Amino acid sequence: MKRREFITLLTGAATAWPLAARAQQPAMPVIGFLSSRSPGESATSEAAFRVGLKESGYAEGENAHIAFRWAEGQYHRLPVLAADLVAIRVAVIAAVGGGRSIMAAKAATATIPIVFTFGSDPVKAGFVASFERPGSNITGGSWFSAALAAKRLELLLQLVPDASIVALLLNPNNPEEAAPQLPDFEQAAHDLGRQFHILNAASETEIDAAFRALVERRVGALVVGSDPFFLSRRQQLVALAARHAIPTTYSTRGYVLDGGLMSYSNSLTSAYRRAGGYVGRILKGAKPADLPIWQATEFELVINAKTVKALGLTISPDVLSIADEVIE
Repeated sequence: MKRREFITLLTGAATAWPLAARAQQPAMPVIGFLSSRSPGESATSEAAFRVGLKESGYAEGENAHIAFRWAEGQYHRLPVLAADLVAIRVAVIAAVGGGRSIMAAKAATATIPIVFTFGSDPVKAGFVASFERPGSNITGGSWFSAALAAKRLELLLQLVPDASIVALLLNPNNPEEAAPQLPDFEQAAHDLGRQFHILNAASETEIDAAFRALVERRVGALVVGSDPFFLSRRQQLVALAARHAIPTTYSTRGYVLDGGLMSYSNSLTSAYRRAGGYVGRILKGAKPADLPIWQATEFELVINAKTVKALGLTISPDVLSIADEVIE
């Protein structure tokens, strides 16, 4: 073999080897992220999910890719978005932002692993068989936000003890999370000797109408129910509460950061972080059926001091002593 031919053969082999090696490398897993919420208002939750994923050994762009699908508060879009994730053959689906995301993911696949976050009881909702052994292809966590409506009312009335009429705002399009909140709120209002109203809203227009009704009925304190749609419209809700000077409590800290009066909830950030960790464990080979449903145990009371002042209220020493955060 001539020297020139040998060099050409050697060069061609050196070029072909990296290509062959790359072809043999396993494809980067794709994680489906299905949410009924909106990307902007979910930035903190999304970041927490990435943290949990990284703690379990995966980072987007390095050894995994995340395919985001956002319904932006429009629940009817979720089945199509879930079907799209199945079509692109994701390795696992994170179904977050409420029960409707979970329902859509479950309806779309019985084989792709699903990790959920849910604000109510997933067993009663029919998503899993039990907390210890969820069964099938689904697991996740619950922070029981829907069960805190009564406690939110109790804490709110410590800021507005003279409020004789109270109200609860629910989304009728999400009965999985709306229904559990109603009886506890009604019982709490009765025990505290308050008249109460239940208002429904499933669109921006209906939210506006609900606040007009609150003013007409002289409601002195409002509990905004735990619901992903309300989260996606939190700036509208906070603005209306300020405009009509209605003391209002919410389901997550994000509302208070946007100017809402107060919130009492489990840590949503912690919930998304743990979901990311579960996704990582599944990518490493864990089976959803063997991963128990985790339950949030961290609670936080957050108060916006500027909004307290704007409403002419006072934070009592008792409330101040149990507040986890007072935003100045």
